[in-house]
Amino acid sequence: MATSADTPSASGSRTRIRASRTFFEIGGVSISAGARQTVELPVSVLANHIPVSLPVHVIHGRKPGPVVFLSAAVHGDEIVGVDIIRRVLQNPAMNKLSGTLLAVPIVNVFGFLNQSRYLPDRRDLNRCFPGSERGSLAAQLADLFLNEVVRRCEFGIDLHSAAQHRMNLPQIRISPDSSVRLRELARAFGAPITLTSSVREGSLRAAAKAAGVETLLYEAGEALRFDELPVRAGVRGINSVLQHLNMLPGRSSSERRAAPIEASETRWVRAPRGGLLRTFKTIGEAVEKGDRLGIVADPFGDSEIDVLATGKGLIVGRTNLPLVNRGDALLNIAYMNDPDCAEEHVVDVHDSLGTDPYFEDDEMS
Repeated sequence: MATSADTPSASGSRTRIRASRTFFEIGGVSISAGARQTVELPVSVLANHIPVSLPVHVIHGRKPGPVVFLSAAVHGDEIVGVDIIRRVLQNPAMNKLSGTLLAVPIVNVFGFLNQSRYLPDRRDLNRCFPGSERGSLAAQLADLFLNEVVRRCEFGIDLHSAAQHRMNLPQIRISPDSSVRLRELARAFGAPITLTSSVREGSLRAAAKAAGVETLLYEAGEALRFDELPVRAGVRGINSVLQHLNMLPGRSSSERRAAPIEASETRWVRAPRGGLLRTFKTIGEAVEKGDRLGIVADPFGDSEIDVLATGKGLIVGRTNLPLVNRGDALLNIAYMNDPDCAEEHVVDVHDSLGTDPYFEDDEMS
């Protein structure tokens, strides 16, 4: 299968072209089949005259196959995906890759360096797609990433974590109108749970879909942390997807595991009042409607208010902050008919990650 790319025509529109198997071209660099190289795409220059670039690691396999992108740190403080991509690229099997892999571990370079979700202009990059080459810094970065990376691909995996002071159970998100193929790839990824959720306007996933590039969204762990189990789940999931696409040798590990739990509705339980939060449940645990999830107390110990489950399901996200205001999001429940079975599945997945032979013992934290 030949690689493909969208390039601007003289009129400014984008035209699909075909590239030979021999070379893969990006950013003015030609990469031969069987080679790998990091290409620096110029982004900007800082006030002190230091150039800033978007690094893209390209593995161009000797054999034909799909072109796939991996992206992380679209939100600069969501760094779980950075370590996931680092470990994926270290896999010796990448030397036998069929097709082409474009790995971008740090999309929002500015936010990453500043340990911030946002760019210096305070814009959320994941609300600025498809971007504009003459717009704000965020718009220009979105335009660069979409046109130089995403449009060259047939499929992508975008890696995220929860926002600061929150934690997410490893999960894959797809849209309600996702294709049969994307749903198969979600199952191949093998995260504990697959959530069906609407695509946000201005997001990378929405812009990629409009360009004909379907994307899995992986959410796991918390901001500014390398959480080991979410990292392991991401590494194994990506390798499994690449095997399912026949890009890597071997049988997808998802074929040897139970299918992920699926849910189409999630809802946050919110603080009934301000105060000090103490929770009795955490991510991956099953709950029934009316279950006591925690309490919010005043600092003098005079009163406590129960936090109750609003429905039957599995906890897939939570706050890590003990200080809350009325209305703050506390625990995120994915509604389902058999949450106990889902909890058992999560435990099985976590146990298998701890004993997976792909990972070395010294990688455990």
